[in-house]
Amino acid sequence: MSSTASPGPFDISGKVALVTGSSRGIGSALATGLAEAGAVVVLNSRNVDVLEAERRRIADATGATVHAFAFDVTDSAAVRDAATRIEAEVGPVEIVVNNTGVQHRAPLLEFGDDDFRRVMDTNLTSAFYVGREFARAMVERGHGKIVNICSVQSELGRAGIAPYAASKGGLKMLTRGMCADWAPFGLQINAIAPGYFDTELTSALVNDPEFTAWLAKRTPAGRWGRTEELIGSLLFLASPASDFVNGQILYVDGGMTAVV
Repeated sequence: MSSTASPGPFDISGKVALVTGSSRGIGSALATGLAEAGAVVVLNSRNVDVLEAERRRIADATGATVHAFAFDVTDSAAVRDAATRIEAEVGPVEIVVNNTGVQHRAPLLEFGDDDFRRVMDTNLTSAFYVGREFARAMVERGHGKIVNICSVQSELGRAGIAPYAASKGGLKMLTRGMCADWAPFGLQINAIAPGYFDTELTSALVNDPEFTAWLAKRTPAGRWGRTEELIGSLLFLASPASDFVNGQILYVDGGMTAVV
């Protein structure tokens, strides 16, 4: 008598997962983690050549099926067209990771209008556009996972990055609003809020000994995070294991937001 084991609660094999801003940094790590877990991964950025190189790297490293779609997540029409193409060419998208982000550091009195709009459009508006367009089909199918990448700045402010904190605070509340609207249709919308991770986006701070010393004292774990340390949280929120988890913000920050 033979028996077939049922999929485990963390099984995402064969599911189509889109990760925006996935040509480098946290997005690349998250896409790699999804590919290693057996998902069919769709990468996104605006740079076609860089994106294709990353697609080949992840596919070669994991043996997974990896696609690359270059489009501007801050352009509503481009996102709408991409959603149609990806669903038609790759398959039903069951997991969306809104990871695209940008940082701009300047004193608030010197922060330019264009820089403010760029930060807000990239970090917040893009998640609305992408979430909305891919949720349309998810709602019709009655299931889907959206994971927004927030930040400790969704909760904490710091001098010189007020617009970034505003955008990530807005993303926290957009996550909860998406939950309120779409949970009744079978979707789970949650967020991961990384602390300070060693990436291209934070390279100026990583290379600043004074800041790194401050970070080590401010964070109970006493160090910078490594991008691969975000993968487990994503696999939980992207899998059936989190089917009754909704509208939550999971801080992966070495304890930073837990202490004063």
